[in-house]
Amino acid sequence: MPKLPDDHCTLREHFAWVYGTLAMVHAAVVEGKIRYESLHFIIRGRFRKGYLSGKMKMRPLHDDEKTKIVHATTCCYCGRAAKLSLDHLIPQLKGGADAADNITYACRSCNSSKGPKDMVLWLASKERFPAILVFRRYLKLAARWCEDANLMDIPWNDVPDAVLPFDKRSLRVEWPSLTEHRLWPDPPDT
Repeated sequence: MPKLPDDHCTLREHFAWVYGTLAMVHAAVVEGKIRYESLHFIIRGRFRKGYLSGKMKMRPLHDDEKTKIVHATTCCYCGRAAKLSLDHLIPQLKGGADAADNITYACRSCNSSKGPKDMVLWLASKERFPAILVFRRYLKLAARWCEDANLMDIPWNDVPDAVLPFDKRSLRVEWPSLTEHRLWPDPPDT
């Protein structure tokens, strides 16, 4: 098994690991698996290796626009279908773009509670993990920002937290078991 990135690894290595893991989880969830199989680990490894070598890229953000349209009637954080507002996945107050790529639908309760906090760490504080399709969009936005700022090949330790519009600790969150992952958040029981 490949070694998890540490403080001396570059941001690119961290993104390769996290996005590769996300691709592995996504494939297993779509297949309805309750445990990972060899193929899923191969998916993670191939993406990681391809991304680091420059032979593979994260899929474009416009692919995620379809997901946003399909789920335009539910909160991307909790799945509720009431009192929706627009939210910036990467907070504008932290430097996130005020652009369609960075805007999603959130219920007013989640939007208010999240405020300018990092989406991943905010959900972790509520003992929840982002839905796969939401986390995928977040990672693409964060990686694109780092690419544009020429930070991808800088070691984790050397990237000051203050320059990033997201919290880099969000790349090190603990992943729940496979059975707890969802493509999109399930609405709460009513």
